[in-house]
Amino acid sequence: MPTQAKLADEFGVERGAVRQALRILQSEKLLSNVSKGSPATVAQNVTRALTGPEAAPQPTTVALAARIAAAFEAPHVEIDALCLTSVSLTLAMGEPLRLIHAGRIKPAKVDVRVLLPSRDIDLAFPAPLDAAAEDPVRRYWLAQRNAQGQVLSHNLLALRSSHGIEVNVSFRALPFTPPVKLYLLNGVEALFAYYTLSRIQGEIDHKPLELYDARGTQSVLFPFAQGTGHRDTTFVEQSHLWFNALWETISSELLLTS
Repeated sequence: MPTQAKLADEFGVERGAVRQALRILQSEKLLSNVSKGSPATVAQNVTRALTGPEAAPQPTTVALAARIAAAFEAPHVEIDALCLTSVSLTLAMGEPLRLIHAGRIKPAKVDVRVLLPSRDIDLAFPAPLDAAAEDPVRRYWLAQRNAQGQVLSHNLLALRSSHGIEVNVSFRALPFTPPVKLYLLNGVEALFAYYTLSRIQGEIDHKPLELYDARGTQSVLFPFAQGTGHRDTTFVEQSHLWFNALWETISSELLLTS
């Protein structure tokens, strides 16, 4: 892998955001040797980590990548997402982008809409056990939200010039902390997962900190697809209605800035 400094420079984000993304991949046994002093390396047992018995049930980052890659086979790709930081969505986009650059798929149009919590609300989580640490936790979450959104937007919009694909990426802000994550693919599939809170030992600004948080990248996705039964079809339809209602009513303009 490139060094953290090179990755940060390439994507225009802080090293902290790069380090967090690498640690997520390491926790899923896809990378090894993630440290400040040397570049990360691809794990030796990547195939087993993705397809072996221990991979079931699959976390969001693994399951989502395959479903989004399949969605990108359509001429018009439509992806709607409701999440806390969009880190899982940003990581999952790596596979369809790789396939596009390899010349294996080429959609004509890509539309992506993302709903994220507003910076102006009191977040339900992540939340420190010590109220005095609220500001560092909030700053860290906001930096992650903005950095991941910027990388997602940059990577997709780059397809305009590199492959002549029509791309639109939009973000709007929610006035609440979403307790679940939802991904809607091409109007025919819905992927749903719970944000399950736990008390964890974290680190912010190189200082240990106890907080309540949800490891969204590890949440198990429940898939629903139109045409696989009345319940699934209804869930997909109602999920689209719910997402569109939030997008068109109580959400507001979101600027991915500090």
